[in-house]
Amino acid sequence: MFQNKTVVITGAAQGIGRSVATHFAKAGANVVIADIEHDLGVQLAGELQTEGYSAIFIETDVRSEENVRQTMEMAASRFGGLHILINNAGKAKWISPLELSLEDWDDIIQTNLRSVFLCSREAAKLMKSGGAIINLASTRAVMSEPNSEGYAASKGGILALTHALASSFSELNITVNSISPGWIETGDYDALRPSDHAQHFSNRVGKPDDIARACLYLANPENDFITGTDLTIDGGMTKKMIYEE
Repeated sequence: MFQNKTVVITGAAQGIGRSVATHFAKAGANVVIADIEHDLGVQLAGELQTEGYSAIFIETDVRSEENVRQTMEMAASRFGGLHILINNAGKAKWISPLELSLEDWDDIIQTNLRSVFLCSREAAKLMKSGGAIINLASTRAVMSEPNSEGYAASKGGILALTHALASSFSELNITVNSISPGWIETGDYDALRPSDHAQHFSNRVGKPDDIARACLYLANPENDFITGTDLTIDGGMTKKMIYEE
C-alpha cells in the first residue's frame, strides 16, 4: 500500500511510535525513525533492516528548529521524497501546578506542541505531490486528572493546531488529522488487572498496534476526504458516564 512512500515518525524508538514504525515498514514504506534516543533508534532501524524492510534512524531533537529541518531534508534526500509525517514525540510530568517550574512547562510545550508545528512546517515544504500529517494528541486534551496541566495544555493545542494546519495545507493537497489515544499500555500488558480491562466499553486496555493501524488508515491516499478531524481511540472511556455511590 505504501510502496515508494516515505514516512517520518518522531519519537519512534519506543512505545506507540515503535509500533507505528513497524507497521509502516511492513506496509512497504520507507521509514525514518526520528528520535532523541540514539541507542533505541539504531536498534529498531537495525531490526527492521534485518527483516528486509526499508528503515533508517536519524537522531532528532524535535525542540530544535534546525535539527527538525535537517531531519526532514535528509529523509527526502535519502528516499527521493517525503509523503507522510507522524508527529508522535512527547513527554509528560505529573506534578502539582503549584510546583511545576516554568522550565518544565516550556519543555513540555516545546516537545509536545511546538514540535508539531516545526515538523509539520518543514515536512510540508517537501511534500511536493501532497501528503498526510498525523498528530498524536490525547484524550487528556478534553478530560483530566490532577497535576497534568502541561501535558493537557499541549495536547489541547494539538487539536486546535491540527484543524488550523488542515485549512492552511489544503491548497498543498496535504491532509492533517490527529489521533487521541486513551489508555494504551506500552509496558507489560499481561500484568494488567481484570478491572483495568473491564472499565472500558471494549473490555480491554488499548495496545500500541491499535494506534498504528489508525495511522495507516489516515495516511492512505484513498482516505483523503478525512482531514482536520480527531480520531479518539480509547475503548469508549470518554463516553462512559460515571456516578459515585
